[in-house]
Amino acid sequence: MKNPITLAVLLESFFSRRLMQQRQASPHTISSYRDTFRQFLKFTEQRLGKSPSRLNFEDVDAPLIASFLDDVQKRQGVSARSRNLRLTAFRSFFRFAAFEMPTHSAQIQRVLAIPSKRFTRTLVQFLTRTEVDALLAATDQRVWSGRRDHAFMLLAVQTGLRLSEMTGLKHDDIILGTGAHVRVVGKGRKERCTPISKHTLTVLKAWLREPQRGEQQVLFPSARGERLSVHGVQYLLNKHRLFASGACPSLKDKRVTVHRLRHTMAMDLLQAGVDRSVIALWLGHERVETTQHYLEATLAMKEKALAKMSPVQTKAGRFKPDDRLLAFLNAL
Repeated sequence: MKNPITLAVLLESFFSRRLMQQRQASPHTISSYRDTFRQFLKFTEQRLGKSPSRLNFEDVDAPLIASFLDDVQKRQGVSARSRNLRLTAFRSFFRFAAFEMPTHSAQIQRVLAIPSKRFTRTLVQFLTRTEVDALLAATDQRVWSGRRDHAFMLLAVQTGLRLSEMTGLKHDDIILGTGAHVRVVGKGRKERCTPISKHTLTVLKAWLREPQRGEQQVLFPSARGERLSVHGVQYLLNKHRLFASGACPSLKDKRVTVHRLRHTMAMDLLQAGVDRSVIALWLGHERVETTQHYLEATLAMKEKALAKMSPVQTKAGRFKPDDRLLAFLNAL
């Protein structure tokens, strides 16, 4: 009888052959899938009492994966959206397993049938122009880190680049002169160019004249000259938000992230009358429909639309209390 294929062999092949070689997945996708399976293997070790390297493919069934997803949502408090992202990693792996182990099709189909959880889509959160100005003014440009942070936030809010795109920028990605722009390879390995305004260009030129730190040509490096980490970026944004909240109190209750700066740029374009298709190209959205949710977030545009409407001609009625029994039923 043939020895069962261990999960370790299949998982290593999935990452090295499927994701890296065949699909050429982005580093962000690989790290996201890696973190999901790392969490899952720790959960499985506690649940089954078997070390990850001793697990067989048959051990990883739909009930076990569903239990893990419920655990991360209830115990760790992650959102339904984050739960669904973890489920995406499992689906990708089991689609790969369907080609490698067709004899386990029933097990694979049960895992692929695990449904995503529905969630309430909240309105897009963004910063006002006053809040952006206060945030940029909060940086101490007398020191190197303050000048770096100012240039980083200004470029982020003017271009709408993603976090991974911002931290991955190199000196050569900034194209100066006529038609100045920043060049990035974004989500789905799509290359795009985003124009830079005159003011942002002036700040970037001054930043590029700063003595270089590190050997990697990173545009916005850490103090050690390395690429900024996710936590490093969030630390600098929180620091400047707290300082800026003294001049702009509305920032006290807002969480500032690179993604929120991205939303802010999209809303600025939308309110300036830029077409949705252009905004989708600007942000690197694969579908124009993705840009639709920005329309739902701007109250100012809705108020302008309301002002253009003719008021309904009606009279104010006189209050008449409902029957007590009908009132009870209406309140149910």
